[in-house]
Amino acid sequence: MLYGRSAETAAIDDLIARAGKGQGGALVLRGEAGAGKTALLDLAASHGGPMRVLRTTGVEAEADLAFAALHQLLLPVTGLLDALPEPQAEAVRGALGLAPAGSGDRFLLAAGVLSLLAEAAAPDGLICVVDDFQCVDRPSADALLFAARRLRTEPIAMPLAVRGDTPVPGLPSLEIAGLAEPAAAELLDAGFTLAPPVRRELVALTGGNPLALRETARLLTDAQRAGREPLPDPLPGGSRLFGDRVAALSAGARLTALLAAVESDLGLVLRAAERLGADEAALPELESAGLAGVSGTRVRFRHPLIRSAVYEAASPAARREAHAALAEVSDASEISEGDRRAWHLAGAALGQDESVAAALARAAERARDRGGYGAAATALTRAAELTPAPLVRARRLTDAAEAAWLGGRPGQAESLLAEARELAGADTALTMEIARLRGRFELNSGNAAEAVRILAAGDTLDMLADASEAASYVGDTAAMIEIGRRAAAFPEGFLRDVVAGIGATLAGDGGHDLLRRALGRTGELREAADFLWATAAASHLGEVDLSAELAERAGRVARVSGMAGQLPVVLEFVATAERLAGRLAESRAVSEEGLELAREAGYANTVAAHLANLAAVAALRGEEEACARHAGEALAIAVPHRVGLRAGLAAYALAMLDLCLGRFAAAHDRFTAIAAAGPGAGHPTVVWRSTPDRIEAAVGAGDADAARAALEAYERWSSHAGTAESRALLARCRGLVLPDDQAVEALGEASRLHANPFEAARTGLLLGERLRRTHRPGEARAHLRAALETFRRAGADPWARRAYGELRAAGESVRPEENGPEENGPETPVAVPDVRGTALDALTPQELRIATLVADGATSKEIAARLFLSPRTVEYHLYKIYPKLGITSRTELARLVVLRKAPAAPRSML
Repeated sequence: MLYGRSAETAAIDDLIARAGKGQGGALVLRGEAGAGKTALLDLAASHGGPMRVLRTTGVEAEADLAFAALHQLLLPVTGLLDALPEPQAEAVRGALGLAPAGSGDRFLLAAGVLSLLAEAAAPDGLICVVDDFQCVDRPSADALLFAARRLRTEPIAMPLAVRGDTPVPGLPSLEIAGLAEPAAAELLDAGFTLAPPVRRELVALTGGNPLALRETARLLTDAQRAGREPLPDPLPGGSRLFGDRVAALSAGARLTALLAAVESDLGLVLRAAERLGADEAALPELESAGLAGVSGTRVRFRHPLIRSAVYEAASPAARREAHAALAEVSDASEISEGDRRAWHLAGAALGQDESVAAALARAAERARDRGGYGAAATALTRAAELTPAPLVRARRLTDAAEAAWLGGRPGQAESLLAEARELAGADTALTMEIARLRGRFELNSGNAAEAVRILAAGDTLDMLADASEAASYVGDTAAMIEIGRRAAAFPEGFLRDVVAGIGATLAGDGGHDLLRRALGRTGELREAADFLWATAAASHLGEVDLSAELAERAGRVARVSGMAGQLPVVLEFVATAERLAGRLAESRAVSEEGLELAREAGYANTVAAHLANLAAVAALRGEEEACARHAGEALAIAVPHRVGLRAGLAAYALAMLDLCLGRFAAAHDRFTAIAAAGPGAGHPTVVWRSTPDRIEAAVGAGDADAARAALEAYERWSSHAGTAESRALLARCRGLVLPDDQAVEALGEASRLHANPFEAARTGLLLGERLRRTHRPGEARAHLRAALETFRRAGADPWARRAYGELRAAGESVRPEENGPEENGPETPVAVPDVRGTALDALTPQELRIATLVADGATSKEIAARLFLSPRTVEYHLYKIYPKLGITSRTELARLVVLRKAPAAPRSML
């Protein structure tokens, strides 16, 4: 029975009730040992009615065994794995040891865990109980937290209990404090007869901790309970509460208890106990004493403090003997027991031992192959401690650093790598590998300029390519040129051509042929990283549209291939591609996903990238507060980290907001500052890509000289661009600086060339404005109608308002929400937008991403695999999408999405 926990019970019941309605979530119960967290979890498990219950408990002895907690939780529902998308199912099977390891991508595995929990929740819901989360192994904890943060649309309640200050980011928590005096008195009176003053003193001294109350009262003498003798000073606390009960055990039972304290597997404990001479009565004695019991195939202590009492009572020699016995009875050929054996060998070791270190390194490799990077890092760190040879120790520390980085722990990774550097000595190959990892760490989470310095010291093509990438993030043109020159000395190949070509192009020494040759090989590319290099090649040729297309391909490959945690980085470029194509809602959805993944991975600079893109999207939508907030957060990371590409994009967002809202002078000032910013604060690519906007701002601000100077620079940058879209943008820029009569011809040419609907709308708006000013309102209206419709479909409200105003000035009234005739005279109201097309704006970012993939012909399983969702979640979103749009089928949904992406067809184009 629970005493004094009405508020906690209400919170748990609310969590379960909301899950029953399909509004799942998690709740962290945080409190000290003995506060009653497990009792509250038991209550949660019993309050779900027909809901399925899955349960796992973190065990300190298994904290270093990858996926031990997940195995316990998910084993009862592994029969549902076939319902998952195959990449997710393969990742989960590999993690649980049911099949060979898969890609090792921890995000893919975590998505599989979420999908399996969603399947287990059918038909009545699921309560997923996690006790002693602070002892859960890292890979299991990472996967569980990933799932817990994504239960909003699942009928799943996940209460977690945690002791101490173990961080559980992103989840609501409830502090489980000591009992108030009335409830504590009720608890004591249910089991003991205490004098009222003794009872009050006991409650005060224990802080109302339920376990401390019961166990201390049990330890008191009759005279102390009656108040005839004082209470012990100090009161026994922590593991000392159980010290006398452990000491009272027979020698065989104490030995068996010690084995159970360092190993929870029942079979191993019994075999080791037999080997050490404990009799068969030892385990029943533990059970009858109320200290431990058997649960399935595991030995469980009634409370973690009992385990602590057993462990503290044993001498170091006895602990080593227990580990040695457990190692001897473990089967090294079986994966789970092989990992346990390695850790027990380490526990038994006195001093350094290469054979033990090698066993731990093999366990780390198995964990890494299954996506358990946190466990791999821990195993390799311990292996390094046991390794006698300095160079081998340095190698294992290097591997541990890489595993920690891939596991989302950049701080630990940097510390391990620093230790490895001190040991690497004169081993050039290892020193260069360490340097490359240091550079990658800096590029992802630290100072990008420092990454350039570190990586540029390398002499391999891969390291030079990393250095070029880092210099590109900084915006250090001189470094990119020098790195490209060095790369040119390597044999011809895709990567060499891109790196050398970018350097030569920036130096003005040609290079365009190299980039063209590299792009000619895109049909041979298979890896997402290679498609990103192709994206860079197209960008440096001035072909923004091709660059965006290649970035989208990189994203598609990354989602299905498993990139060991690099998906957040790839999504930077996918989000940018969607924005440049004018698909603002899609761009925002991708960046929101990338931002969440980047924060979970600890990639600070990627966080800045997604924040900057969200700022740019907000600017185009006229959302001032969101633009300023996202830009400020991005700059707070990017500027001190010298990530000029992202600092420049955040600054561009603020400039674009001014331009969108017609604040031309302010926009002109901002664009001028962007062009003048040096490496680390700005970026040449941002300058080049924003030049059409800069010219528009300069013209609007009345600075014709600045507009012409910017045009001359843009003509140089675009001289080797070959796509129609790049020629369209150049024609638009020329039209902006020409007198109205000549501008109409240039803008008309741009309008005919555009392949990007959003940029076509912007050109159409400028053309309509010029036509109206030259007294040709009939021609102007056709362009303005098409522009207005495209802007509304994109959700670009400032541009839509501007087009609306121009259309009215051209003599046409507009009814924004009605359909009108195809032909409209100057006084006939026109309803430009297609109502069903704009209805897509009512979808959430997640719903819009699903709708887009449906339009591409993907099944629910394929969508789930790409978006790290469960198939049931995809179906749930479709169930909500259809009534929002007034449709009933995937075919209708696909048609709406295709119409949204297509250029608006101008009506009555004269």
